[in-house]
Amino acid sequence: MESYKKEFIEFMVESEVLKFGDFTLKSGRKSPFFMNAGAYVNGSQLRRLGEYYARAIHDHYGLDFDVLFGPAYKGIPLTVATTMAISELYGKEIRYCSNRKEVKDHGDTGILLGSKLQDGDRVVIIEDVTTSGKSIEETYPILKEQADVEIKGLIVSLNRNERGKSPERTALEEIRELYGFETAAIVSMPEVIEHLYDRPCGGKVIIDDELKARIDAYYAEYGVQ
Repeated sequence: MESYKKEFIEFMVESEVLKFGDFTLKSGRKSPFFMNAGAYVNGSQLRRLGEYYARAIHDHYGLDFDVLFGPAYKGIPLTVATTMAISELYGKEIRYCSNRKEVKDHGDTGILLGSKLQDGDRVVIIEDVTTSGKSIEETYPILKEQADVEIKGLIVSLNRNERGKSPERTALEEIRELYGFETAAIVSMPEVIEHLYDRPCGGKVIIDDELKARIDAYYAEYGVQ
């Protein structure tokens, strides 16, 4: 595993973005872990987060694209932090774009924030996490309604590696098959488990035998069969 992935896993835990316990997800599933990108709350955290996303985008997609699009609301700071990091790390200027939840009818009108989309733009979508793929169902038509863009791929920070609507495929795999573009993550839950299991992080073991058994049971029910 690349060193920046190990750093990112520990960064999520230290920032209390990735938590372990008992959680009810939006899907209704009872999960022993939960990720909330809204817990990145200060400048240094957002700067580091943007750098991790930038490295993952560079590794998976290169930098031959025009726009980084982040769906509202959590996608807005992700696009800003990551385009800044790409500029600083790689000297490449990528435009950022996000959507509003409602169409603005005065001043800077429309549904988009940041750069306008143009026909032929190559777009990478950035999100925090994808559990079921529902957010892409909302994002894809917004992009296509604005311009004839080429979507190069989707990047998320954590691939939960849960099955989507089909028991044979993860949500990211289903998005790839349904929409025809690539999907990737900074890290996956198997990588998180590999790095944190029976290993101290911040002075304590995060995933011990008891928690590991609960995670295994969760994936026995909700993982890909």
